[in-house]
Amino acid sequence: MKKDDVFLAPESRSSDFAFDERVAQVFDDMVGRSVPFYAEQQRMICELARTFWKPGTKVYDLGASTATTLAALAATLPEEAELVGYDNSEAMLERGREKLREQKLDGRVELRTADLNEAVTSLPLEGAGVALMCWTLQFIRPLHRDHLLRHIYDSLAEDGALIVAEKVLSNRGPVNRFFIDFYYDYKRRMGYSDVEISRKREALENVMIPYRIDENLELFRRSGFEIVETYFQWYNFAGFLCVKKAGLRTAG
Repeated sequence: MKKDDVFLAPESRSSDFAFDERVAQVFDDMVGRSVPFYAEQQRMICELARTFWKPGTKVYDLGASTATTLAALAATLPEEAELVGYDNSEAMLERGREKLREQKLDGRVELRTADLNEAVTSLPLEGAGVALMCWTLQFIRPLHRDHLLRHIYDSLAEDGALIVAEKVLSNRGPVNRFFIDFYYDYKRRMGYSDVEISRKREALENVMIPYRIDENLELFRRSGFEIVETYFQWYNFAGFLCVKKAGLRTAG
């Protein structure tokens, strides 16, 4: 795994963040050092997905990046489970395909190129039993989020679920500020310099727009989900479970 040094380069100061070839080459290291409890969150996401997946349905990962989550699911779900990942970055998907080939899982996962900001209501999600959005929704333009979430809701089986992991804001400004300070302390412990932290923050400023937890919960409910729960939180990171219909038994 290549070490993330993207924001040590001087040219990183002048451009918005993009999931390009430079980022794709180091993404696994970047996300592992940037998302608190990343491995545990991945385990929880897979655990929830296994609970709601049923034979005959598909798992879709919207914003599949380098296919880490899909690879983990392919290794644990029955071979009949159909796994599909969408991402708008061909560089990220190519790294994902390499990873799947290395793990001999390339026959289990289909990776497709799609821009979730463009294919808001036309994204093929046929037979969806579980949909995943792992640190993806924050990159969808707010104008499109309602439409995309409603499309996911409409596409899911009646007992299906959407699992979302997201960076979030606090409801209160002062709390939000020290949560962010704690997060930067975490990144320093992970080996990032103040220069890297500052440059990445600036690069993400116009690209990533996180919501408050209550705004996310309202978005999911407004989209039709009858059960909406927060299953994980660490300061300014949270995980949400959204079940289409209440009262239906899960596969588990």
